[in-house]
Amino acid sequence: MKKLGFFLSFIILMGCGVNQDTERIDRAKASVESYIINNYQNVESVEFKDSPSAPMGRLVLEGTVNQKATFNIGVNDDFTVGSIGMGEGFPEPKEECKEHSCDYEVSE
Repeated sequence: MKKLGFFLSFIILMGCGVNQDTERIDRAKASVESYIINNYQNVESVEFKDSPSAPMGRLVLEGTVNQKATFNIGVNDDFTVGSIGMGEGFPEPKEECKEHSCDYEVSE
């Protein structure tokens, strides 16, 4: 009986962790999409790969812009964009965003 109680507690805790991870990923995706749309020209679509990574606790999202140009973006704990790697064909920055990132909606 004690084993069953422990097992059920473990399942409940794992479920809560998965739910928090899903929420964190969704918030990060919203911030990244807003960042790309507000800082780069001619963005028609932003798509994410299904499995983000978290090296050393920092969330890294990968995907494509306009169904062709790849990216990987590191997201800080406060859901701001910390770093960006852009593949060939990634849109050019908007003129007003070349020296400093333009404002974008950070998911709260």
